[in-house]
Amino acid sequence: MRKIFYPKLAAGNIKKNASIYFPYLLTCILTIAMYYIIRSLSLNPGIEHMVGGGYLGSIMYMGSLVVAVFAVIFLFYTNSFLVKRRKKEFGLFNILGMEKRHLSKMLIWECVYMTLASLLCGLSIGMALDKVMYLLVGRMISAKVELGFFVSPKAVGETACLFGVIFGLICLYSIRQVYKADPIELLRAGNVGEREPRTKWILALAGAAALGMGYYIAITVRNPIASIPLFFVAVILVVIGTYLLFTAGSIALLKTLRKDKRYYYRTRHFISVSGMIYRMKQNAVGLANICILSTMVLVMISTTTSLMVGMEDIMRERYPSDIMIYFNEHTPEGNEAGIETVRTMQRERHLSVTGEFAYLYLGLSASYEYKYEAGLTADGTTTDILLDATDELCFITLDDYNAVTGEEKSLKAGEILIYSNRTPYESSTFKLFGKEYTVAERLDHFVGNGRYSANISNTHFIVVPDQETLLEIYERQKELLGDNAKKIRQAYGFNMDADKEEQNAFYNVLMERFYQDQISALIEGREEARTSFMSLYGGLFFIGVFLGALFVMATVLIIYYKQISEGYDDQGRFEIMQKVGMSREEVKSAIHSQVLTVFFLPLIVAGIHVTAAFPLISRLLMLLQLSNTKLFVACTGVCFLVFAVMYIFVYNLTAKTYYRIVSR
Repeated sequence: MRKIFYPKLAAGNIKKNASIYFPYLLTCILTIAMYYIIRSLSLNPGIEHMVGGGYLGSIMYMGSLVVAVFAVIFLFYTNSFLVKRRKKEFGLFNILGMEKRHLSKMLIWECVYMTLASLLCGLSIGMALDKVMYLLVGRMISAKVELGFFVSPKAVGETACLFGVIFGLICLYSIRQVYKADPIELLRAGNVGEREPRTKWILALAGAAALGMGYYIAITVRNPIASIPLFFVAVILVVIGTYLLFTAGSIALLKTLRKDKRYYYRTRHFISVSGMIYRMKQNAVGLANICILSTMVLVMISTTTSLMVGMEDIMRERYPSDIMIYFNEHTPEGNEAGIETVRTMQRERHLSVTGEFAYLYLGLSASYEYKYEAGLTADGTTTDILLDATDELCFITLDDYNAVTGEEKSLKAGEILIYSNRTPYESSTFKLFGKEYTVAERLDHFVGNGRYSANISNTHFIVVPDQETLLEIYERQKELLGDNAKKIRQAYGFNMDADKEEQNAFYNVLMERFYQDQISALIEGREEARTSFMSLYGGLFFIGVFLGALFVMATVLIIYYKQISEGYDDQGRFEIMQKVGMSREEVKSAIHSQVLTVFFLPLIVAGIHVTAAFPLISRLLMLLQLSNTKLFVACTGVCFLVFAVMYIFVYNLTAKTYYRIVSR
């Protein structure tokens, strides 16, 4: 055969199979473009020069790794649909005289065309959108963006190498599929159905158990630090449980529906249930994949959106004033000299100061499991207690509380006021160092102490009647812990009627003065910290939306190929049904029932997964200082509704495509 024969044949095959090749090609192009964009951003020197660029660079690099792993798995998965649809064609070529080595040459040329088209278009689109994404990231974090067009040779090379290897492996896999099958099997491959599967109750129960364990971990784990490793355990269990339940549990469900005569012996139900039972093995994997991808989209976008939308709440809680100073030097009267130094500097720079406050506080760590006593021992060490059982305690006096809040609370001896920033304190009494205090009132707010709001542990802010009580608690823990005892310290905060530049300038001058005067204190500026928060949360939001879009694209393509594949499989069956008297309306109704039953099951299960994971994800968000649960609920609900609308749109499109195929 002439050398030009195989290139022409391969080009003709791609053109004739445009309905299945074009979506695959489009997916390859977009995946390549996305990988190049995110890898280029991670290598862009402009990102490094932005304030907080260290966060962004690391986030972008981790995102590129996720896209690379996803590309390998997803492109192999979608290519399997193409191979299945082409097997009959390969068998026909084989019977007409083409040997398998000739088919291999044809497949190689098809792979060459797809690789070149995907890389050229993908890299072109990636380079064109790279600057747009760079500007978008800069806008998200309110950073100055350098002008100019950046093309990363390293990102181009890595993208070409990665996807060149992926397409090469896909080509080898396709050739292997052709070589290991005989011509008759190839001819019948597209029409081979599944035998009726047995109801595997053990696998179904194992799936339910794995899912139950994953849900239990998500609901019961309490401490955010403990949540990190348990999160991955829960994810693995839920993934395993999802696949097992879709594989074994769905078959059990369908056979149960078949036993219900009132449901089963209706035209549309009879056709859809009987058809799904016989192909549920191949259906189950696709449905589970759709469910897992949908869950990932919902979790990523809802969490990153919550962080971005709630950033101002986070900033206000973490930094209750424009400037917060936590003095390290301990005196019973506080650090008046240090506060006076700050006030002198305020007058020197003609700052308009508002909302000024100061108070003494004592912070302790203790175990609530043992009424806050087992966490402290006489030799200055902590007992071997669970991390989940550790809380923070912050004590201030009633006079300081009233002065800061402007309230006029009163307490008797032995009474306290208490506010809990995460888990409420339920008991009516509070026992510490052998002494019991009565909880006079549970406060619904407290004077800001950003250092404790940033602490991942639950914190109880406790107002004691007077300074004598505060000193008594201090001396008692000093007896137990010796040199490891906590000190009574002073917090001082104030707001300024000044813009961002003036606040940052004063913060820098204040840092320099404290260093010169050797005043030991931690100084925090809200505006100075805002850029770091913007970089972290903006980067996470960008990655969340970016990967969410990638996973949505994967979900849509899996659904599309799944329905096309099943449409061709069902074409002959529905043709027979119409020949024996079934009307087109009845065919359409049966199709609607089948697609509806299969299509919305992954969305429903994904919603259940997100609901079960909500407590665990809420605690993980506490690590990023988001404690506004209502905001997270609202963002999750909106994201689910938007995703459901998109899902319904894809359903309508898929049902029409499926019907068009089976009604030919």
